[in-house]
Amino acid sequence: MRFVVGCDLEEFKRYYRRNGYDDGDLEHLIKKVIKDSSQLIAWRKNDKIVGHAVWHESNTKEHRKGDPRDQEDTEALEKLLSAKKNFVELHEIWLMKEHRGKGYGKRFFEFFEEYMKSRGYDQIIYYADHPAAIAICRKRGCKEDYLKKLKEYVFYLRLKHPS
Repeated sequence: MRFVVGCDLEEFKRYYRRNGYDDGDLEHLIKKVIKDSSQLIAWRKNDKIVGHAVWHESNTKEHRKGDPRDQEDTEALEKLLSAKKNFVELHEIWLMKEHRGKGYGKRFFEFFEEYMKSRGYDQIIYYADHPAAIAICRKRGCKEDYLKKLKEYVFYLRLKHPS
């Protein structure tokens, strides 16, 4: 398994549709979330996309510029981060079923954390409701809160930079 930053959007669209995603979800993701190809990380096996992750810059008040968070989300983030701050939000992670349970999620988080540090970021937020994702976040030492309205966890990880 290789994690590749950036991906041809036409190839990504074919992969996305092949895995049963709705075209509306795809267009929203491309228009609202992915501002440049570095925000899309393709998980490749035998040079074929078998999974993906999307990230973007964010802060405690807005998901993206002009897209405010609801009160419960804002309060949870301010509690986890101890103030209004900027961070990287890991927007989504998805892996084809036949590749799950092989440790790729753990390897991805290690890759993603190093990639974010190399870009100068030091804080990651991730929302999860899947048991495997929750377990990985807890094993990585993330602080967490639970959003009742959304019925999902929000995880916060401060990245350690070498001294």
